[in-house]
Amino acid sequence: MELQNNPSITSSEIGVLWMTYQQKTMIISMLEYLINKAEDPKAKDIMTDLYKETKPYCEKIRKIYEKEKLPVPVGFNSEDVNPEAPKLFDNGFDIMFIRLIKEISMGMHTLNLTMAYRSDIMQLFREMTIITQKYYDRCTSYLLEKGLLPRAPYVAVEEGVEFVNEKSYLSGSNLFNEKRSLNTVEISHMYHAVETNLIGMQVINGFSQCAKEKETSQYFAKGGELAKEIATSLGDIILKNDTQLPGLSGGNVTTSTVAPFSDKIMMYCISLFCSFSLGGNSLGTAFSLRNDLPVKFSIVMKDVFEYAHEGAKLMIKYGWMEEPPQTSKIKTK
Repeated sequence: MELQNNPSITSSEIGVLWMTYQQKTMIISMLEYLINKAEDPKAKDIMTDLYKETKPYCEKIRKIYEKEKLPVPVGFNSEDVNPEAPKLFDNGFDIMFIRLIKEISMGMHTLNLTMAYRSDIMQLFREMTIITQKYYDRCTSYLLEKGLLPRAPYVAVEEGVEFVNEKSYLSGSNLFNEKRSLNTVEISHMYHAVETNLIGMQVINGFSQCAKEKETSQYFAKGGELAKEIATSLGDIILKNDTQLPGLSGGNVTTSTVAPFSDKIMMYCISLFCSFSLGGNSLGTAFSLRNDLPVKFSIVMKDVFEYAHEGAKLMIKYGWMEEPPQTSKIKTK
């Protein structure tokens, strides 16, 4: 990417590049451990290829910052990983985790592209989007092939196209106070929320088991309970609709208590999951027409936000929260 003919970088471009650098250095660092511990050759190939294609973009962002005479972010590095630590997770966890990270990345890159104006930065996000989609597909195919990823439920759909003609469709109840069946849009958002919280629960329980700081371990344990509560409450609604719930058969936590990652990088990872959860639940709120569902999603969002805020205070306490680039203050006499 040639920078000579590009205009000065904007505030939004500085911000989205900073966020991207944090996330990319996190996944690069964690991949070093996951690749080292991979036993399945196909899984190892997926992660190795991803590592090789992702790492150059950290350097590209670094060069943009240096060219613009901006302080280069710290992000994460080899100091945040212990490649020799025993396996903390087993049975397909590595690819399940990478798939979830790629899902988050797809949303971030698309949003970041809308906040970029310079051609080189727009091209950077386009390229990263293509890479992200490719590895999301590879991870999905791998997990389906191994039987580690259940598909969303199949449902019987009524014949013909119908238009809503009763206000009770929005209230979700008839004269006998019986809830109408969930539509397929509502099922998709609820099922996705349950699935991601089940994966998140496994990740965070593993982190709790090996965290060095007692406060961090307790925070992760609390998050595991929250993820379980969310999956249970939303799952109950799906079950009442006589619809199949997601069930994960992989990603088991081992008995190891040796931390493969620093508390700093694990806290950032869970912060990223919380942000992803807030975004996903907001979409569930927006696209659910049965009025009890937005209420349920809103409660979930409130709980996740409070948990994320608690985590932010903990990161500040231990000096783990890197501050995004700040605007210069104008001094007045």
